[in-house]
Amino acid sequence: MTAFIKQEAEEKAREIEIKANEEFAIEKSKLVRQETDAIDSTYQKKFKQATMSQQIARSTVANKTRLRVLGARQVLLDDIFEAAQQRLGAASKDAARYEKILTNLILEGFYALNEPTLQVRARKADYKLVAKALEAAAKEYEAKVGKPITGTIDEENSVADGSAGGVVIVGFGGKIDIDNTFEARLNLLRQSALPAMREALFGQNPNRKFFD
Repeated sequence: MTAFIKQEAEEKAREIEIKANEEFAIEKSKLVRQETDAIDSTYQKKFKQATMSQQIARSTVANKTRLRVLGARQVLLDDIFEAAQQRLGAASKDAARYEKILTNLILEGFYALNEPTLQVRARKADYKLVAKALEAAAKEYEAKVGKPITGTIDEENSVADGSAGGVVIVGFGGKIDIDNTFEARLNLLRQSALPAMREALFGQNPNRKFFD
């Protein structure tokens, strides 16, 4: 009887051990899977953070580089127009050439304002050349348009002596004027020619979608 009880006890003990081992294996597998998932989740999170940080760093460097390039390009363009600004006065040194330029500038104002009587403002030093240019412009205007026009020098309101040259054509009782001084023409050129200059110097912008 004792042997039988002992055998039963040993079998029961083996069953309990087997069941305990199975439960341990299951629990161990579960814990391993949970920890693995947690490690994978942590890795994915850190990987995304690292990727985002890398993208931000790359974008920051790219933006800084782009701004430096744009800044350098703008400095070059400014230097070009500054050099042009310094050379504006040279055009008025050749009297014959300057008179022709004044004639064309005045004629442009005549066509634009299309009034029978206009005034022209100029540097005091240019009055003699402007008088000749006015006469030539009036003759050409009448020949092209078929009606006379009178232009007089507005001696009460002269262009500043510090100007490089050119004229201001005034009409409609002083309400409208066309600034054809060299400085104003250069500013207009700066606005209108800047896109073409950028393309000529730096190539076509690959991000530009619309063209005038």
